[in-house]
Amino acid sequence: MGLRILLAGASGAIGRRLTPLLLNAGHSVVGTTRADEGVRVLRALGAEAVIVDALDADGLAHVVSKARPDIVINQLTALGGADPARLAEASVRNAHLRGVGGPNLVNAALAAGARRLICQSITWAYAPGSTPRLESDPLDIAAEGGRAITVQAVIALERAVLGSSPLEGIVLRYGQLYGPGAANAAPEGKSPLHIDAASYAALLAIDHGGPGIFNIAEPNDQVATDKARAELGWRADFRLPA
Repeated sequence: MGLRILLAGASGAIGRRLTPLLLNAGHSVVGTTRADEGVRVLRALGAEAVIVDALDADGLAHVVSKARPDIVINQLTALGGADPARLAEASVRNAHLRGVGGPNLVNAALAAGARRLICQSITWAYAPGSTPRLESDPLDIAAEGGRAITVQAVIALERAVLGSSPLEGIVLRYGQLYGPGAANAAPEGKSPLHIDAASYAALLAIDHGGPGIFNIAEPNDQVATDKARAELGWRADFRLPA
């Protein structure tokens, strides 16, 4: 039986690939966006759409309550279309959205009685150490400069998601995204991940795996992804039809 899904950040790069997967699986989707253009995109895909800023805790709580979701998926980012020359500034905005908007969404999901929350995170926040890094390895709390801003936001976000009982919190630590709508068309970085495979992980996490953290990336020597393959049934080679 299909579930009611609240997809936050639905008009972003992953959201646009994930929404059709959710609908094709028989779920109904309420997608959040921050602009009228996002509403048009989501309605064209067949989803309900609502404008809300995740930094507005009260507004977000109202939207989530009205949606009555069984599952909440957090794909919020603030990097789309960023000028490469101002990437540092965009990264600060993105960190603020993670560290404040993410916990706002957790609180809204709890208040609305959702069963599970699936949240996007990143694989490159681990502390230095032997590789490949496991989900149980520590994050880089000693980071400095711009990296510290990113890591501290990730810590705040993941702490909120994983400490949200009775809500089942699942964190998907994504590698460096590439593919349709992503900043890179081809694999880049130490733990690359195609955007369709990232979307597929979120779809699987609806009814596979228990609460906790999963590294999601193509085979590499930096992060281990055995847990995602074993517990979620995830495949790095998954692609949407052309």
